[in-house]
Amino acid sequence: MKIYFIGQKGIPAKSGGVERHVEELATRLVRAGHEIFVYTRANYTGKSLKKYQGVNLINLLNLATKHLDAISHTFRACLDLTKRDAEIIHFHSIGPASLIWLVKLLKPGVPIIFTFHTKCYEHKKWGLIAKAYLKFGELVGCLLADKTIVISRQLNQYTEKKYKIDATYIPNGVSLVKTVKAEEIKKWGLKKDNYILLVSRLVGHKGVHYLIEAYNSLKTDKKLVIVGAGAFTDRYVKKLKTLARGNKNIIFTGNQTGRELAELFSNAYLFVQPSESEGLSIALLEAMSYGKGVLFSDIPENLEVAKGVGFSFINKNTASLKKKLSYLLDQPALVSAQGELGKARVKKYYDWNNITEKIIEIYENASLVRPVNNALVARARKFISLIF
Repeated sequence: MKIYFIGQKGIPAKSGGVERHVEELATRLVRAGHEIFVYTRANYTGKSLKKYQGVNLINLLNLATKHLDAISHTFRACLDLTKRDAEIIHFHSIGPASLIWLVKLLKPGVPIIFTFHTKCYEHKKWGLIAKAYLKFGELVGCLLADKTIVISRQLNQYTEKKYKIDATYIPNGVSLVKTVKAEEIKKWGLKKDNYILLVSRLVGHKGVHYLIEAYNSLKTDKKLVIVGAGAFTDRYVKKLKTLARGNKNIIFTGNQTGRELAELFSNAYLFVQPSESEGLSIALLEAMSYGKGVLFSDIPENLEVAKGVGFSFINKNTASLKKKLSYLLDQPALVSAQGELGKARVKKYYDWNNITEKIIEIYENASLVRPVNNALVARARKFISLIF
């Protein structure tokens, strides 16, 4: 099948759970014999990169601003689809899903799949108008897509209750990996078990500030390593670095991929995920796949991932986070044992190969769109051609 992915920034993933999700899925679909096309943004994936591990990349310009970055790129991708022989169109995230109606007009008869990753309007970086539009995108995605996929049990319950739809639960996945020795990360003064790790976009709802505040009040020789960068959140990043000022043991590495990221996961003493809200955290899954002990906020999505393994603290509660950190820093055997349990859990429930098989089944069973008024489609196409 010829399958087109819309909504992601691009691949290979530099940051972002959606991008990592698309990369893992797209490359496996290629290996399964499908022809995959991923739309990429010019400010994320280099224009010269046309193919990645067998995946075809279609690079389009976008308006790289906080509010127009995703929607401008999605709009161009929707128009580009008119010249493509797509058999399946797969939208990711609620913002891009707001334009599913346009693809219904431009590509009648082509099944549209929508993956609902998270309630983006709960994120602190968005204002009232943006939040309203994201809620509109959620509505369009859930009601107009031919099949909706949700990545968590929480979202499954939510869509069933609010939209009365039969969404399919297929979670994010993770690949089981081999740990690697600390080599490249020595440049930050890091070695095995001498640091606490966080891997995240530096945006408000990820709760990074709670971790820095809790860490600052601890007495420990272990460093705090914060991996990631902002996403149109310069003010928040500045706030984080102000909180960390004067503490030489807090290290900001920026975004990391490849060997460096593998080393950071492999050699951490403990992984912390302090998010206020999540879809289903790939970073948390990755830490567990490396056999790392994990400490996380007690939001339902995190408890779903690490059910029965790891350690939780009260969401948005710095004192609770400090208490758990202080305790775990003195319990290396317990942290290690829970890490092994976490690794077994992701192997059983979050294996990407099994997840890919389920999504292929969704594609194969995707029903054709409802009959479309051909005259209406013709008028819509003429209108769009006159404007664009």
